[in-house]
Amino acid sequence: MLHHFLVLSALCAMSMTMPLPDFYSYSPAAGDGSGTEFSTAHEGRITGVRVYEYPNYGYYSNNYLNGIQLQYNSNWTELVGVNVYGNEKEMTLFNNEHFVQISGKYYSGYISELMFVTNEGRSFKVGQPYGISFNFYPTHDGSELRFISGRQNGFALTSIGAHWAVYYNSTS
Repeated sequence: MLHHFLVLSALCAMSMTMPLPDFYSYSPAAGDGSGTEFSTAHEGRITGVRVYEYPNYGYYSNNYLNGIQLQYNSNWTELVGVNVYGNEKEMTLFNNEHFVQISGKYYSGYISELMFVTNEGRSFKVGQPYGISFNFYPTHDGSELRFISGRQNGFALTSIGAHWAVYYNSTS
């Protein structure tokens, strides 16, 4: 009996020091998905987003998102896609602010619009509202955007998916 009590006590002590699960969820990619796969996965918390938009030249309705970068702490990820054609748009997050939703549209093989929404109710929209709508959000309370993935073809983004998890700061 004493042996069982010691084993149970040891298990309880170990479980108190184990970290909580990440409560990970994935919003499956929207878009046609041709081209090369990408992922912006990086250490730290997302603190900003930068998007390159192909400009609208009057009668042409080919507004696509050419490239995207996420900022983790103070470091930008490598550019996904290109920025040669695009107008650069950027949003920087405040302390303790994080993304809780991504919406957008895709049309004719390309992502045409993205909107990022934060836990503070701020939003950042880029692109044109053409095409089929999608809406990404985490499935667990307290989760936030951790990274995005998808495909790009060297000209524009062709699909995008969102990865969500609870963020634990290892320094606190």
